[in-house]
Amino acid sequence: MKPNIAFVTGGYSGEAVVSYQSALTIEKNLDRKKYNIYTIDITREGWFYTADGEKQVVDKNEFTIKSGGKTIHFDAVLIGIHGTPGEDGKLQGYFDMLDLPYTSCDAATSALTFNKSYTVSIAAFRGIAVARSVLLIRGQFENADKLIAGLKFPVFVKPNNGGSSIGMSRVNSASEELGFAIEKAFKEDDQVLIEEFIEGREFTIGVFKKGGKIITLPITEVISKKEFFDYEAKYTKGMAEEITPAVIPGDLADKISGNAINVYRVFNCSGIVRMDFIYKEAEGVPYLLEINTVPGQSEASLVPQQVRAMGWTLTEFYSALIEEALLKKA
Repeated sequence: MKPNIAFVTGGYSGEAVVSYQSALTIEKNLDRKKYNIYTIDITREGWFYTADGEKQVVDKNEFTIKSGGKTIHFDAVLIGIHGTPGEDGKLQGYFDMLDLPYTSCDAATSALTFNKSYTVSIAAFRGIAVARSVLLIRGQFENADKLIAGLKFPVFVKPNNGGSSIGMSRVNSASEELGFAIEKAFKEDDQVLIEEFIEGREFTIGVFKKGGKIITLPITEVISKKEFFDYEAKYTKGMAEEITPAVIPGDLADKISGNAINVYRVFNCSGIVRMDFIYKEAEGVPYLLEINTVPGQSEASLVPQQVRAMGWTLTEFYSALIEEALLKKA
């Protein structure tokens, strides 16, 4: 019998729009000859499965649906939700309680890496190069200028939790509107990270596990046509030049790939994870910027580019992620 796979999309945050963009690519490339695929939309209004124009509510007690007069139990879950609750560990904890395997990092790793400040703190503790930063928590600071006095400008101001660069700003000097950038970030989150700018070339790399072995995808170099790689640059065609595979010497490629594998191990990652690095040439060191545990899968996204550059089809890739999840159940 073919395994029943729940593909979850949607979400509770502004990143839901990215989830639906990813869903278009993922659904088009899932192997329905190997799996019974059921797409489930998870929203604040409810969890729904739609078939033949009929919308039904998912039974959250068992995470089951009705189809063809039968109750459908799932063998694994393919997580395609960016932001909460699919990227921050909430859904993962729920599925863990149901003993249902899924294609992303576990609850602890997802929650940890969703928090940028915790991520860079642990990375630094484990000897991974990261930018210096300061965390602001709403209602727990009086003067932001004093707190960031030890940082060098320019700095990036960003929501501490979340992805997709929503609410992110670059502030080039102390005389600029730091307060405006902080206010913008606080609209997205109750915590704001202010981080030193690292000058260098920006690289991003997908990492996943197949048969227990950690595999790195070809590296992409990102050259933004804006001042930095923000939400618009990420998701608007033509706003950034993305070179896959990156045109770099073999030793640099090995260094970035090696760092990515180390980060994957340190944070106990699972499934497909995309990591962003800035390579500071003067030091010969890749600085870790971010870990994305549910990276974008839209046509404009980086991981699909890297999968194709590796010589795989997206169908092969998503099947590999599903098979790895099914191994956990076995």
